[in-house]
Amino acid sequence: YEELAESGTPVVLLGHKAPFCSQFPSVETEDVLASSLATRHLIELGHKRIAFFAGATHTPWSQERLEGYKRALRDASIEVDESLIFTAGSQIEDGERTVGEMLNEGVKATAIQAANDLVAVGAMNRLRQEGIHVPDRMSVVGFGNIQLSEYCAIPLTTIRQPKFRLGIAAMESIRKLLKHESVDSRRIAADLIPRQSTGQVHEP
Repeated sequence: YEELAESGTPVVLLGHKAPFCSQFPSVETEDVLASSLATRHLIELGHKRIAFFAGATHTPWSQERLEGYKRALRDASIEVDESLIFTAGSQIEDGERTVGEMLNEGVKATAIQAANDLVAVGAMNRLRQEGIHVPDRMSVVGFGNIQLSEYCAIPLTTIRQPKFRLGIAAMESIRKLLKHESVDSRRIAADLIPRQSTGQVHEP
């Protein structure tokens, strides 16, 4: 990144930028609002004990999605319970492992919000192994709308990132840079795709 900056090469980052490349304009999903949208969906279904499976703590996207979750809880006057927040990573096996941790710790939750779809799919796999039915006993929501999310055993409710619009915006920005025009970073809104992995809160 230093070499690119020194050479004056036009650069647009497609995704979240870290501090070491903050000098370049970026085009990214508005992750805080998108994550809040997922949490609000669960709250509207009656869930108040929502576990959050976060990604690596040092990644900007994970931090923003966690902040969106907390913001939606606060907006709904639901206290943020740190015992419901787990560092889960980003892969299917991370979701499976984190469900095990949650169950071993005796954490009572009625829903899981995962920082990405792979973690959500792993969580559903482990819940099925433990005999916990999705969504009757546990709702699960992901983030990303990868192809697997629609075609897994229980289609996953998730956040659809505006990939096509992100690509167009990135190319518009790079064209401006090539014309030596100024370019600002841009954030583009995502939307929720409700599927069968979420439902009304289970009443004992």
